[in-house]
Amino acid sequence: MFLTNILCKKAKSKLIMVLMESAVSGHKFVTIRERLADKLEILRYDPYIQEESLYRERKKIRSIKSS
Repeated sequence: MFLTNILCKKAKSKLIMVLMESAVSGHKFVTIRERLADKLEILRYDPYIQEESLYRERKKIRSIKSS
């Protein structure tokens, strides 16, 4: 490995964009969380059933560059 490869290596971003999905209706939305945090599970209003519902993180979409 050359020294230039070590110096040019990118740092990982601190934030990632994730897809959240309702456990009840399947409604989805996108949110941002820290890379090192646990997977998200939150209560949020679901417009399909017009009540609060549990949303679980389904997958990572992309990294977010922090400024």
